[in-house]
Amino acid sequence: MSTMEIPSYVLGSADQECRYPVLVDGQTIGRIYRWHGAWFAIPAGKTDEIRVGAGSTGSVAAAQFLAQEFDAGRITPQQHTDSSAETRAFVGPVPLLHPRMPATPRNIEGAHKAMAGLTEFLWTPLGGYPGADNPWFLRCQLCGWEGPRYWSHLRGRNGNPPSTFRHPECLDAEKVRAAITAYEK
Repeated sequence: MSTMEIPSYVLGSADQECRYPVLVDGQTIGRIYRWHGAWFAIPAGKTDEIRVGAGSTGSVAAAQFLAQEFDAGRITPQQHTDSSAETRAFVGPVPLLHPRMPATPRNIEGAHKAMAGLTEFLWTPLGGYPGADNPWFLRCQLCGWEGPRYWSHLRGRNGNPPSTFRHPECLDAEKVRAAITAYEK
């Protein structure tokens, strides 16, 4: 393989921290995740996160960074375990804020608004509020689906409720409107 060629990789499903495993030949070479618009990579067997990209192309850049590091022999792959299937059971309520979110008055106020909005539109948070533009691992109370969503996409705009499209394979718009009383306002 030439030094310019990137090994073929696959992104796995997000875990509850919204981190995606990067797989080469079924083995994990690291994880990537988004935080405040930047994409980070954590090579397998390491704990240091490396800021790699930003915006809509950041996930590709982060995964390619890991693939190139693997190709250069700087990453030892690990056996892949599907952590997306492992839902942590919380005892009591989830924390108000994600561990990366500082407990400022603005963040606390935003978290309370977001938690109330999730309750109103039948979502269950599986972690603390990460901010409006960070992925938040949620459970759909209408069908049981679990995965990352963004509060900025779920909160609606200009006093209007959010879109009735919740995620792929959820109930159709008519059933969503019938199940959630907030759409009647």
